[in-house]
Amino acid sequence: MQQKIPNIYEQIIQAKNNGQKLLAILLDPDKIVLENIENLLLKINQSPATHIFVGGSIVQTTILEELIAQLKQKTNLPVVIFPGDPSQISPQADAILFLSLISGRNPDYLIEYQVQAAPILKKMNLEVISTGYILIESGNETAVARVSKTEPLNRENLDLVLATSQAGEMLGNKLIYLEAGSGAKKAVPFKMIQLISQSVKIPVIVGGGIVDLQGIQNAYNAGADLVVIGTAFENNSRFFES
Repeated sequence: MQQKIPNIYEQIIQAKNNGQKLLAILLDPDKIVLENIENLLLKINQSPATHIFVGGSIVQTTILEELIAQLKQKTNLPVVIFPGDPSQISPQADAILFLSLISGRNPDYLIEYQVQAAPILKKMNLEVISTGYILIESGNETAVARVSKTEPLNRENLDLVLATSQAGEMLGNKLIYLEAGSGAKKAVPFKMIQLISQSVKIPVIVGGGIVDLQGIQNAYNAGADLVVIGTAFENNSRFFES
Protein backbone atom coordinates (compact mmCIF):
# COMPACT_ATOMS: atom_id res chain seq x y z
CA MET A 1 0.00 0.00 0.00
CA GLN A 2 1.18 3.53 -0.77
CA GLN A 3 2.55 5.48 2.19
CA LYS A 4 0.24 7.90 3.93
CA ILE A 5 0.43 11.51 2.80
CA PRO A 6 1.21 13.64 5.87
CA ASN A 7 0.12 17.15 6.85
CA ILE A 8 -2.83 17.46 4.49
CA TYR A 9 -4.25 20.41 6.41
CA GLU A 10 -0.92 22.23 6.27
CA GLN A 11 -0.91 21.68 2.51
CA ILE A 12 -4.40 23.20 2.25
CA ILE A 13 -3.27 26.22 4.27
CA GLN A 14 -0.16 26.61 2.12
CA ALA A 15 -2.26 26.43 -1.04
CA LYS A 16 -4.60 29.11 0.33
CA ASN A 17 -1.67 31.36 1.19
CA ASN A 18 -0.22 30.86 -2.29
CA GLY A 19 -3.53 31.47 -4.05
CA GLN A 20 -3.63 27.90 -5.37
CA LYS A 21 -7.13 26.54 -5.84
CA LEU A 22 -7.85 22.91 -4.91
CA LEU A 23 -10.34 20.37 -6.28
CA ALA A 24 -11.69 17.22 -4.66
CA ILE A 25 -13.62 14.44 -6.35
CA LEU A 26 -16.14 12.90 -3.96
CA LEU A 27 -16.72 9.15 -4.33
CA ASP A 28 -19.75 7.58 -2.68
CA PRO A 29 -18.96 3.88 -2.02
CA ASP A 30 -22.61 2.99 -2.62
CA LYS A 31 -22.28 4.23 -6.20
CA ILE A 32 -18.98 2.51 -7.00
CA VAL A 33 -18.66 -0.84 -8.79
CA LEU A 34 -15.24 -2.22 -7.92
CA GLU A 35 -15.12 -4.24 -11.12
CA ASN A 36 -15.11 -0.94 -13.03
CA ILE A 37 -12.66 0.85 -10.75
CA GLU A 38 -9.77 0.85 -13.24
CA ASN A 39 -11.55 3.13 -15.67
CA LEU A 40 -12.66 5.44 -12.86
CA LEU A 41 -9.13 5.71 -11.50
CA LEU A 42 -7.81 6.47 -14.98
CA LYS A 43 -10.24 9.36 -15.29
CA ILE A 44 -9.35 10.67 -11.84
CA ASN A 45 -5.62 10.50 -12.61
CA GLN A 46 -6.20 12.42 -15.84
CA SER A 47 -8.28 15.09 -14.08
CA PRO A 48 -7.03 18.26 -12.32
CA ALA A 49 -8.17 16.87 -8.95
CA THR A 50 -5.89 17.49 -5.98
CA HIS A 51 -7.80 15.35 -3.46
CA ILE A 52 -10.19 12.41 -3.31
CA PHE A 53 -12.99 12.49 -0.74
CA VAL A 54 -14.70 9.19 0.13
CA GLY A 55 -18.05 8.86 1.91
CA GLY A 56 -21.74 9.58 1.81
CA SER A 57 -24.78 10.40 3.90
CA ILE A 58 -25.58 6.68 4.10
CA VAL A 59 -23.05 4.02 3.13
CA GLN A 60 -24.65 0.59 2.99
CA THR A 61 -22.02 -1.23 0.97
CA THR A 62 -19.08 -3.05 2.54
CA ILE A 63 -16.47 -2.00 -0.03
CA LEU A 64 -15.15 1.08 1.82
CA GLU A 65 -11.88 -0.54 2.88
CA GLU A 66 -11.24 -2.10 -0.53
CA LEU A 67 -12.12 1.12 -2.33
CA ILE A 68 -9.68 3.17 -0.25
CA ALA A 69 -6.99 0.49 -0.69
CA GLN A 70 -7.40 0.68 -4.47
CA LEU A 71 -7.27 4.47 -4.41
CA LYS A 72 -4.08 4.44 -2.33
CA GLN A 73 -2.43 1.90 -4.61
CA LYS A 74 -3.33 3.49 -7.93
CA THR A 75 -3.39 7.24 -7.35
CA ASN A 76 -0.98 9.70 -5.77
CA LEU A 77 -3.75 11.93 -4.42
CA PRO A 78 -4.58 12.34 -0.73
CA VAL A 79 -7.58 10.22 0.24
CA VAL A 80 -9.78 11.98 2.78
CA ILE A 81 -12.80 10.40 4.47
CA PHE A 82 -15.96 12.50 4.25
CA PRO A 83 -18.07 10.57 6.77
CA GLY A 84 -21.81 10.43 7.29
CA ASP A 85 -21.39 8.61 10.61
CA PRO A 86 -18.73 6.76 12.67
CA SER A 87 -19.08 3.57 10.63
CA GLN A 88 -17.32 5.32 7.72
CA ILE A 89 -13.82 5.32 9.17
CA SER A 90 -10.83 3.51 7.70
CA PRO A 91 -7.21 3.55 8.88
CA GLN A 92 -6.10 3.21 5.26
CA ALA A 93 -7.08 6.77 4.37
CA ASP A 94 -4.79 9.75 4.84
CA ALA A 95 -7.17 11.99 6.74
CA ILE A 96 -10.76 12.47 7.86
CA LEU A 97 -12.93 15.56 7.87
CA PHE A 98 -14.19 15.59 11.46
CA LEU A 99 -17.54 17.13 10.57
CA SER A 100 -19.89 18.99 12.88
CA LEU A 101 -23.18 19.96 11.21
CA ILE A 102 -23.29 23.45 12.71
CA SER A 103 -26.15 24.61 10.47
CA GLY A 104 -28.51 22.17 12.22
CA ARG A 105 -29.51 21.48 15.79
CA ASN A 106 -29.62 17.70 15.73
CA PRO A 107 -27.25 16.71 18.59
CA ASP A 108 -26.26 13.48 16.81
CA TYR A 109 -24.55 15.47 14.06
CA LEU A 110 -23.33 18.27 16.31
CA ILE A 111 -21.50 16.13 18.88
CA GLU A 112 -22.89 12.62 19.46
CA TYR A 113 -21.33 10.92 16.44
CA GLN A 114 -18.09 12.78 17.11
CA VAL A 115 -18.03 11.36 20.66
CA GLN A 116 -18.55 7.86 19.23
CA ALA A 117 -15.81 8.35 16.66
CA ALA A 118 -13.17 9.86 18.96
CA PRO A 119 -12.03 6.60 20.66
CA ILE A 120 -11.80 4.90 17.26
CA LEU A 121 -9.75 7.72 15.76
CA LYS A 122 -7.42 7.82 18.76
CA LYS A 123 -6.27 4.31 17.84
CA MET A 124 -5.58 5.19 14.21
CA ASN A 125 -2.79 7.03 12.43
CA LEU A 126 -5.30 9.23 10.67
CA GLU A 127 -5.05 13.01 10.37
CA VAL A 128 -8.18 14.53 11.89
CA ILE A 129 -9.33 17.86 10.40
CA SER A 130 -12.16 19.52 12.34
CA THR A 131 -14.67 20.98 9.91
CA GLY A 132 -17.70 23.21 10.42
CA TYR A 133 -20.27 21.75 8.02
CA ILE A 134 -23.01 24.13 6.85
CA LEU A 135 -25.92 22.91 4.75
CA ILE A 136 -27.34 25.55 2.37
CA GLU A 137 -30.84 25.43 0.85
CA SER A 138 -30.54 24.29 -2.76
CA GLY A 139 -34.00 23.97 -4.26
CA ASN A 140 -34.67 20.37 -3.29
CA GLU A 141 -34.35 18.05 -0.30
CA THR A 142 -30.88 16.50 -0.38
CA ALA A 143 -29.73 13.28 1.24
CA VAL A 144 -27.82 15.22 3.90
CA ALA A 145 -30.93 17.09 5.02
CA ARG A 146 -33.07 13.95 4.96
CA VAL A 147 -30.64 11.75 6.88
CA SER A 148 -29.56 14.38 9.40
CA LYS A 149 -33.15 15.54 9.95
CA THR A 150 -32.02 19.15 9.79
CA GLU A 151 -33.18 22.13 7.77
CA PRO A 152 -30.62 23.80 5.51
CA LEU A 153 -29.97 27.49 6.01
CA ASN A 154 -31.91 29.85 3.74
CA ARG A 155 -29.71 30.76 0.77
CA GLU A 156 -30.92 34.37 1.02
CA ASN A 157 -30.13 34.75 4.73
CA LEU A 158 -26.49 35.74 4.38
CA ASP A 159 -26.30 37.15 7.90
CA LEU A 160 -27.21 33.79 9.44
CA VAL A 161 -24.74 31.87 7.25
CA LEU A 162 -22.05 34.42 8.11
CA ALA A 163 -22.71 34.18 11.85
CA THR A 164 -22.72 30.38 11.65
CA SER A 165 -19.42 30.34 9.78
CA GLN A 166 -17.82 32.75 12.22
CA ALA A 167 -19.10 30.70 15.16
CA GLY A 168 -17.57 27.59 13.59
CA GLU A 169 -14.23 29.36 13.26
CA MET A 170 -14.41 30.64 16.85
CA LEU A 171 -15.16 27.10 18.07
CA GLY A 172 -11.85 26.02 16.60
CA ASN A 173 -12.87 24.41 13.33
CA LYS A 174 -10.02 24.33 10.81
CA LEU A 175 -12.27 24.41 7.74
CA ILE A 176 -15.69 25.77 6.83
CA TYR A 177 -17.63 23.62 4.37
CA LEU A 178 -20.55 25.25 2.54
CA GLU A 179 -22.66 22.37 1.21
CA ALA A 180 -25.61 22.55 -1.16
CA GLY A 181 -25.90 18.74 -1.04
CA SER A 182 -25.49 15.86 -3.44
CA GLY A 183 -27.65 16.32 -6.53
CA ALA A 184 -28.62 19.86 -5.51
CA LYS A 185 -30.60 21.90 -8.02
CA LYS A 186 -28.79 25.09 -7.04
CA ALA A 187 -25.18 25.57 -6.06
CA VAL A 188 -24.07 27.70 -3.11
CA PRO A 189 -24.63 31.34 -4.18
CA PHE A 190 -21.65 33.34 -5.45
CA LYS A 191 -22.34 36.21 -3.05
CA MET A 192 -22.45 33.81 -0.09
CA ILE A 193 -19.10 32.23 -0.94
CA GLN A 194 -17.63 35.70 -1.40
CA LEU A 195 -18.94 36.94 1.95
CA ILE A 196 -17.80 33.92 3.94
CA SER A 197 -14.38 33.68 2.32
CA GLN A 198 -13.76 37.35 3.12
CA SER A 199 -15.03 37.04 6.70
CA VAL A 200 -13.18 33.99 8.04
CA LYS A 201 -9.46 33.31 8.02
CA ILE A 202 -9.69 29.54 7.65
CA PRO A 203 -10.06 27.79 4.26
CA VAL A 204 -13.54 27.54 2.75
CA ILE A 205 -14.73 24.38 0.97
CA VAL A 206 -17.72 24.55 -1.39
CA GLY A 207 -19.66 21.59 -2.75
CA GLY A 208 -23.00 20.52 -4.18
CA GLY A 209 -24.86 21.59 -7.30
CA ILE A 210 -21.73 22.23 -9.36
CA VAL A 211 -22.40 20.64 -12.73
CA ASP A 212 -19.72 21.98 -15.08
CA LEU A 213 -16.28 23.54 -15.32
CA GLN A 214 -17.76 27.04 -15.25
CA GLY A 215 -19.44 26.22 -11.94
CA ILE A 216 -16.05 25.26 -10.49
CA GLN A 217 -14.50 28.47 -11.78
CA ASN A 218 -17.39 30.53 -10.42
CA ALA A 219 -16.81 29.10 -6.94
CA TYR A 220 -13.09 29.81 -7.22
CA ASN A 221 -13.75 33.37 -8.38
CA ALA A 222 -16.02 33.91 -5.39
CA GLY A 223 -13.27 32.86 -3.00
CA ALA A 224 -13.62 29.10 -2.47
CA ASP A 225 -10.28 27.52 -1.57
CA LEU A 226 -11.37 23.96 -2.37
CA VAL A 227 -14.28 22.86 -4.56
CA VAL A 228 -15.88 19.41 -4.33
CA ILE A 229 -17.64 17.68 -7.21
CA GLY A 230 -19.39 14.35 -6.92
CA THR A 231 -22.63 13.68 -8.76
CA ALA A 232 -21.57 15.50 -11.93
CA PHE A 233 -18.38 13.46 -12.19
CA GLU A 234 -20.23 10.23 -11.38
CA ASN A 235 -22.72 10.90 -14.16
CA ASN A 236 -20.12 12.01 -16.70
CA SER A 237 -16.62 10.56 -16.53
CA ARG A 238 -15.71 12.94 -19.41
CA PHE A 239 -16.58 15.90 -17.18
CA PHE A 240 -13.17 17.54 -17.51
CA GLU A 241 -13.13 17.16 -21.28
CA SER A 242 -16.09 19.48 -21.74
